[in-house]
Formats: sequence, structure tokens, C-alpha cells
Amino acid sequence: MRYYGTTGKLGAGATADVLVLPAPVLDSLANDGKVRADSRTTFGTVVVSVVVKVGAPRPDISSKAKFRDAMLAARSVVHATPGKTPSGTHMGKVMEQLGIADAMAKKIILKPALDGGVQLVAAGQAEIGIYPASEVAGVEGLIIVGPLPAEINLEIVYGAAVATDSAAPNAASAFVKFMAAPENRFVWKEGGFEPPTNLNSN
Repeated sequence: MRYYGTTGKLGAGATADVLVLPAPVLDSLANDGKVRADSRTTFGTVVVSVVVKVGAPRPDISSKAKFRDAMLAARSVVHATPGKTPSGTHMGKVMEQLGIADAMAKKIILKPALDGGVQLVAAGQAEIGIYPASEVAGVEGLIIVGPLPAEINLEIVYGAAVATDSAAPNAASAFVKFMAAPENRFVWKEGGFEPPTNLNSN
């Protein structure tokens, strides 16, 4: 059985049995007939968090103003590319909202967490990283300082669905149900996810 957490390979013609993606992406795929709408299940939500290298000073991000100050004081900040991921797009908007986009332009490194971004922080090559909690949880060499202040954070809902053209739809459905089972929610929690508001979301 094949499952993906990205639409990139699908766009290149790859096939999958199960897709694990942000809920809006799954909804769009369901509307396009690419996944079975009746199989869609919500796993949990992820917020955007700030990380630093183990042993490095932890910036004060306790409020919107403090976060702004921390950004301006940092020598370098890495986050995903705006327009490429939900968190990257959100951070581009946050910098504009805080009025520091121009001041941060030379400090920002655009690199997805799973494409080397977290390694830059762990190696001390970037002072601060800003990524979804699920992408930094348990990464060696990093400390999660905490989530962005609520008024500028982003809550991303993740779920899964069975592909319409799955070669093993019954096994795929069973796998999705297994991943969403209440007794397995601790795994998602450990991975940086919070339980969904509606535990029966489908």
C-alpha cells in the first residue's frame, strides 16, 4: 500500500492508496474526484512554532510585540517559502502584518523544514526556525521555544483520505481508520499534533 503526504508526486503522475494532507487540500481533491469523500478523516491540528538550537538563548515570543522584537534582534531566521507551503505563505503575511518585511528581507532564509531547514537551525547556521510543530517535534539538536502568539499563529488541520483509484481500497480504508483510532491519538500528539475539535470528523 502506498501513501503520500504531498501532492507533488501525484502531479507528476504517481499513484497512491492513502493521502495524508492538510484538510483543505483533501477537500479540493475530493471535489476533483481524486479521493473518496466518505473516507476523509481528521487526525489533528498543527500550529506554527519557533525553534532554536539546543543551548542557544530562547527568544521571548510571549506576545505579538515580543515576537516582532525577537525577529528584529535575530541575525537570521529560516522558514518555508511563501506560496509553497501553508506555513511559508503565512509567515510571509505575518512579516508584512508586523511591518518588518523589508527589515527582515536580508535575514530570512527560505527553506522547508524537511528539506534542510531544521538542520540549518540545529547546526547554528540559522538562529531561529519557524515551522509547523509536526515538522520539528523530536528533531535532534533543536528546542521548541513555543508556538507563535495566538493572534498571529496558523492552525493547520491534517487528515487522510483514500484515493479514488486505489488498488487496495479496503486495506487503505482500514489503514486510515487505524491511524484515526482514539487509542492511537498519542502518536499524533507526540508528533506535534493536537486532537481535532470534532473527534468524529470525516
